[in-house]
Amino acid sequence: MRTADIEKLVSVSRPAVAPDGSFAIAAVSHPDVRANADVGQLWRFELDGARPPRRLTRGTADRAPRLSPDGALVAFLRGDAKGRPQLHVAAADGGEPVQVTDEPLGVSEHCWSPDGTRFAFVARVPEPGRYGSVEGLEAAAEAPRHITGLRWHANGLGYMADRPAHVFTVPVPDVLAEPLYVAAPALREEGDPEPAKTVVPAASTRLSFGGASYGGVVFSADGTEVLAGVDEIETRAPDLRTRLVAIAVDGGAQREILDIGANLSVNELAVLPDGAVALLASDAGAGGIDFVAPGVALFLLRDGVPERLTDPEELDLGEVGSHIGTIGDDLLVQDRRRGRVRLLRVTRGGELSEVLGGDLEVQGHGSAGDRIVAAVATPESFGELVLIDGDGTRPLSDFGAALRATTLVSPREVTIAARDGYEVHGWIATPTGEGPHPVLLNIHGGPFAQYGVHVFDETQVLVDAGYAVVYCNPRGSAGYGRAHGRSIRGAMGTVDYTDVIDFLDGVVADDESLDGSRVGVMGGSYGGYMTAWVIAHEHRFAGAIVERGFLDPVSFQGTSDIGSFFGDEYVGTSPEAIQAQSPMARAGDVSTPTLVMHSELDLRCPLEQATRYYVALKRAGVEAEMLIFPGENHELSRGGQPRHRVQRFEAILDWWARRLPVR
Repeated sequence: MRTADIEKLVSVSRPAVAPDGSFAIAAVSHPDVRANADVGQLWRFELDGARPPRRLTRGTADRAPRLSPDGALVAFLRGDAKGRPQLHVAAADGGEPVQVTDEPLGVSEHCWSPDGTRFAFVARVPEPGRYGSVEGLEAAAEAPRHITGLRWHANGLGYMADRPAHVFTVPVPDVLAEPLYVAAPALREEGDPEPAKTVVPAASTRLSFGGASYGGVVFSADGTEVLAGVDEIETRAPDLRTRLVAIAVDGGAQREILDIGANLSVNELAVLPDGAVALLASDAGAGGIDFVAPGVALFLLRDGVPERLTDPEELDLGEVGSHIGTIGDDLLVQDRRRGRVRLLRVTRGGELSEVLGGDLEVQGHGSAGDRIVAAVATPESFGELVLIDGDGTRPLSDFGAALRATTLVSPREVTIAARDGYEVHGWIATPTGEGPHPVLLNIHGGPFAQYGVHVFDETQVLVDAGYAVVYCNPRGSAGYGRAHGRSIRGAMGTVDYTDVIDFLDGVVADDESLDGSRVGVMGGSYGGYMTAWVIAHEHRFAGAIVERGFLDPVSFQGTSDIGSFFGDEYVGTSPEAIQAQSPMARAGDVSTPTLVMHSELDLRCPLEQATRYYVALKRAGVEAEMLIFPGENHELSRGGQPRHRVQRFEAILDWWARRLPVR
């Protein structure tokens, strides 16, 4: 796979399945280098296989499809003329979409009422005078922001407190009605007012107010209330506990259905067909900020009391994109395990069965009757849809065909015993030919994340350039039980460090095609932390790439969007503990040539983490270079502008060509 082949990384959204099980609709998207954007449309998939998949819409970035209760309409998000995501609706078998909302900052989520007559949606409401709400008032001329809490900004968004997210409802328009027209100037009488362009058939109704933000909206089973989670942004102490409320559709009165005394941090809520409420949530701990390997479990709310159905010590239901589905009286959830994500069926009594597993990662699912449609990533495709029913499992798409036409390498799965006997699980991807090949040790972010079996552009591009790539899930990673994930709490740079080094040594010792004398190391986010830690303790590497790293826990506290709790939970609060786990404190021990890469708008690991570390290396006499991407945030490698993603790969390959050339 070459750098420009990122355009072949086709992803498929969580599918919406028609109530009669006859078809599904999903958003299909990919990076487009020429457009310099991720582009995508809605596709329709006939589940009986009578017709091939077909493109349903022609927008540039259509996403988040949701089918009406009768399956006749599909609602989705599409950018308006100003690029703001607005709610649209169209016939489920095709036709011109109708724009439903015209929110000043766009819409972030939406759902149908049970009777199909209205939508609930979430939109950020700007403080008067901000974010273009006053024509001609530039951002630099806005009034100062008065901040009283510890959380005021978020990566990929910016300031939050002056644009809280609120709940609205709006009637569903008639997609067959004659559209509204604006009279041409020549047809208006002199003195007639300029007609306003109307895009909303009926005015939306705002249901929530105040400085808190709302999210996760879903209608109650009878349609009289909208359920949502409440995030008290302006609290003066960090708190990850979630309060759930039910908001009356008529009048906006709120009642609490889960208070913070339940001590749960809620990822997802769902209303089941019989009206019961299910949650994906984790225990926030005594201090309300315990998020290290959070142990997300499935709960049912019974009379306001959450009853846990799954064991968070064994199952990990917290993978990004995890959600709650239903099949009959049972629930569907996604479990992250050993580099895979499987689909599980859970009875209301807590009994488990696997619906879909193997060498794949389930990224979303939908169901109707006894049919389940899942979006999956595999070793040969970034995203496909599969159907699971009484006849077994069969594919509904083949979006990975173009990717397979490139030179894909199949990584080899390996388990290596660390120095203390702990088994470390990972992979080695090797170029064609006998070698010996130079070796790159890659370290993932998180820490509570995992390398998986899906085709990974990072690995494929490096292997295509002639490098063997070694990568594993050390202690602290997800997918191996909660104890594995929590083992580095207050001990970063201990067993996680020895795990990645011992895995590298074990793989090299067992494979004669690998040149253990020519090795590099690289990683992003927590992987950037670990790369910086490795080169402060190991001096065998020809070079290193420290990308978007968590590098100084002290300054991180006051600059990162998660700084009010991340460091406290992972490295502790005492100056001695922080110093003992800080790569910045070890910068003087580095001698490895290092490329520091970062994004200008990164608020997760802010730019100062990179610039201060880079300067510390230069002052210590280390051969160091720095590359800063404008306009990008922490998600550059996954969701940045396609041209920047290609340029990032080119910079990585250039660095290794100079520091670790392929012979």
